[in-house]
Amino acid sequence: MITTKEKKRRKTQDDIPFDANAGAFKIRPACVYLGNISEISLRRLMKKGEITPNKKLRHLLFPKVELDRFLAAK
Repeated sequence: MITTKEKKRRKTQDDIPFDANAGAFKIRPACVYLGNISEISLRRLMKKGEITPNKKLRHLLFPKVELDRFLAAK
């Protein structure tokens, strides 16, 4: 039986399903793809304009091509 404490436990980077072959990532898998940076760091990069997410859908999606471009320029 799962306890309340286990239900409230915050997800860690190890709990996030990650598929390196995906075409786009949500925010947490994108952080893992960029080398386990924090969500705050990724949001700062967005604010600076260094990474541009796809905002057409309800969620922020980061195309793999965009993340690869950022890593190559780094």
